[in-house]
Amino acid sequence: MENVRIQDDLYLHVNGKKLEELVIPDDKPAAGGFVELSDSVEKIMMGEFEAMAESRTYPNDYLRRACELYAIAKDAESKEKHGIAPALKHLAILDEIESLGDLARLYKELTLRGIPTPFAISPDTDMKNTKQRLAYIQGAGVILPDASYYKPEMAAQKEQILGIWTNVAKMVMAKTDLSPEEQEKYVLDTLAFDEILGGLVKTQEEWSKYVEMYNPMPEGEVAKMLSTLDLDAILTDLFGHVPATLVVTEPRFFGAFATVLNADTLTLYKHWAYVTGLLRFCSYLSEELRDMGGMYSRAIMGVAQMQSIEKFAYNLASSIFSEPVGIYYGEKYFGEEAKKDITEIVYRIIDTYRERIKTNEILGEATREKAILKLSTMGVKMGYPDKARAIYDQLVFDPEDSLFDVMRTLSRICELDALSKLDQPTEPENWQMPGHMVNACYDPFVNDITFPAAILQAPFYSLKQTRSENLGGIGSVIGHEISHAFDSNGAKCDENGNINNWWTEEDFKRFDAKVQQMIEQFDGIELPWGKVNGAFIVSENMADNGGMAVTLDIMSKTEGASYEEYFSNWARVWCQKAKPEYLALLLSVDVHGPCSLRANIPPRNFPEWYETFGATEADQMYIAPEKRIVIW
Repeated sequence: MENVRIQDDLYLHVNGKKLEELVIPDDKPAAGGFVELSDSVEKIMMGEFEAMAESRTYPNDYLRRACELYAIAKDAESKEKHGIAPALKHLAILDEIESLGDLARLYKELTLRGIPTPFAISPDTDMKNTKQRLAYIQGAGVILPDASYYKPEMAAQKEQILGIWTNVAKMVMAKTDLSPEEQEKYVLDTLAFDEILGGLVKTQEEWSKYVEMYNPMPEGEVAKMLSTLDLDAILTDLFGHVPATLVVTEPRFFGAFATVLNADTLTLYKHWAYVTGLLRFCSYLSEELRDMGGMYSRAIMGVAQMQSIEKFAYNLASSIFSEPVGIYYGEKYFGEEAKKDITEIVYRIIDTYRERIKTNEILGEATREKAILKLSTMGVKMGYPDKARAIYDQLVFDPEDSLFDVMRTLSRICELDALSKLDQPTEPENWQMPGHMVNACYDPFVNDITFPAAILQAPFYSLKQTRSENLGGIGSVIGHEISHAFDSNGAKCDENGNINNWWTEEDFKRFDAKVQQMIEQFDGIELPWGKVNGAFIVSENMADNGGMAVTLDIMSKTEGASYEEYFSNWARVWCQKAKPEYLALLLSVDVHGPCSLRANIPPRNFPEWYETFGATEADQMYIAPEKRIVIW
C-alpha cells in the first residue's frame, strides 16, 4: 500500500502490495511468509518422492519406506475398500473395560493403540538434571482449542464451536455399526466427559510457563491422587517397574482426579475415548472419512477444503520419516557455501551478545558471569544432522496392510521406543527439527539452537541478499532463538539446561520488571479478531526484542549497512494473510504474537528506527522514550 507511510505502519508499507496479491489456498488458513516457504519445500519434495517411486531408485532404505508409505496413503481405492472397519476393530478393546480395574489393566494397550486415555504418562528430560529422564504425567486433551474456552466469559464461543464439533461427530458416528440411539448417547457422553476435563486442565497460557510444569512427587503421593486406579500396576506395565518419582505437570487436574474418573464416570470415559479416538483415526481411513474427520479443525481455522490426497500422503510420509527426509533435503538443496556463511553469522551474533551482556544494566557481576557462561556453552545445530536416529531402522511395516494398520504399526513402534527411554540417559545430540522444516528453535533443556536447512532461504536468508537484509531476516531470527535462553522461562535454566536459580535476588527483580514492561507493551491491544494477551506471548516478544537488539548492534559495525534494508526485510519475513477464524484461534493457542505486531512493535524500541525514518510523536510508529524497552 503505497499510501501507507513507513512511519505509521512498517508492516503495511512493506507488505501492502503483496498482501493484496496473496491468495489464501482453499486447503490452508493462511498465505505468505513461512507458508510460502513451506509450500515451496513441499512441492520440491513431492517431486522427489514421485521421481523416486517412478524410477524405483532410492538413496537409502529410509526413503524407500517413506515412498512406500506415500504410495499407500494416496491410494484412495485401497482406503475405500477397507473403509471404517480397521478403526472399529481397533476400538473394540473398549468393550473389555467393565471396571476401573479393567482400565488399569488395559491402560498400556490403549496407549499403544493411540486410543485416548484419562491421562498420559511418558518419559521426558528431568528439568533439574537434564542428563536423565523422569516419568511425566499430564491430563487429557479437550475438544475445544484451549481450556480457556470453558470459562464463563467464553460461553458464546464455546457453544458455537461445540455445535460444529457435535455435528461432525454425529456424521462420523453414523458410519459405525452402533444404533442411532447409541450414537446419540456416545456423543452426549463425550461432551459430558469433556466438560469435566475443561474445568481442570491447563490453558495454553499456563502451559507457556513451561518451568512451572515441573512438580516432581513421590510415586506414592501421585498414587493417592489417582486413588480410583491402580497406578502401580499401570506403571509396572509401562516400564517394568514402579518409578520412585513422577513429575505432575497439572496439579489442579490430578488433585481433582477422583471427580474425573470414578465408577460413575467410567462409561462417560469409554464413550469419550471411542468418539474422540475415532475422529482422530479418520485421517487414515477412506477419503470420505478423512474429509469428515477434518471438518471441525477446518471450520475453526476458516479452511474451505481438505488437503489433496497427494499433499496429505506426502506430509504424512515426510513426518513419519522426518529425519531421513530432512537429511536428504539438506544434502541436496543446502550448499556448503551457504552453511559456511550462515554459521559465521551465528557466531558473530553469539559474540556480540556476549559483549552486550558484559555491559547490561540488569546484571550484577555474579549474574553476568553466569549469563556469559550459558551463552558460551550454547550449542549450534545448523542445516541437518549427520545421520538419522536408530529409531528409523525400526520403522518397518507391511506394504500390503491398510493405511490405518500401517500407521498403527509405526505408532506402536514409536510409543514402545519412547517408553523404553525412562532409565536411559538423555540424548542432547538429537535434533528437535528436521532439515526440511521451515522453522527454528531453542531447546532450554539442552541449551542449543536449531536452524533447519529449509528456513535458510529468502526472505530470511540468501547469498543474493545484502548483509543488511540477512541481518534483518535470519540474523534477527537467530538472535531471537538465542534470546530464548534469557526470556521469562529460559532465564530460570542454567548452562546445562537445568532449572537452577543463577540470579541474585536484586538482579532478578530488575529482570522481572523488564518482563512486566514487555507484557504491558502488548497486553490489551485490540485487533479486529480479538484482544492480545501480553502475558501469554511475553517470552516470544522478549526474544524478538533481543534478536533485534543484537543485530542492530552488528549493523552499527557493518560497513555499508543499510537500516532501510534491515527494517524492510524484518517486516517482510512476517508477511501473512490469514482467515479471521484462524487469526482469532491463534490468539488463544499460539505463544507468538500476531505477525503485524511482531513486525511493527519491536522496531519502536530502538533509536535506529527513529534515526532512519525520522519518526516523531506525530507518527503512529512512535513510542515515547521512557516506554521503550531493551532487555538484552
